[in-house]
Amino acid sequence: MSSTVAKQPAEPRLSRAELRDRWQQMLRDPLLADIPGKLELNDWGTIELTPPTTRHAILQAFVAKELYRCRPDGTTLGECGIETDIGVRVPDAAWASREFIQRHGSESPLPRAPELCVEVLSPANSRIEMQEKTAAYLAAGAIEVWLVTEDGTVQMFDADGRIAASALGFALSPAP
Repeated sequence: MSSTVAKQPAEPRLSRAELRDRWQQMLRDPLLADIPGKLELNDWGTIELTPPTTRHAILQAFVAKELYRCRPDGTTLGECGIETDIGVRVPDAAWASREFIQRHGSESPLPRAPELCVEVLSPANSRIEMQEKTAAYLAAGAIEVWLVTEDGTVQMFDADGRIAASALGFALSPAP
């Protein structure tokens, strides 16, 4: 969700193992602990930061609450790192089945995407960036990916493209 796209170095992209190691280093780094915003790693291992807006925080909390309301049989996650083909990406919210949690527990980053990954869009997000993230979450194992616009509209996607309703049994209340 970075607002700028920096030119990437000519070096090769990092492997998943290298990204996982870099993520673990970030988790232990006291200099990164108090940075306000979502940190992600792109596929070269470069840290990307997205500062949140208040509206973003409202929508993120709303979606997390709604996911739990609709499907309390699983676990609602907020900002969990996921290994993807484009780096360690961090959806704003996610929902994982009990089976997923039993299989992956509290691994960080998660080696696969939970069944549902949700991104709350910010004004700086580009359409191409969100298409790449959507494809990356789906390739990493998500069944659905949702994009929530600033007005609370939800666009849902599965491996075949845009869908009209969730196949996972979610029906959200109107956003605040």
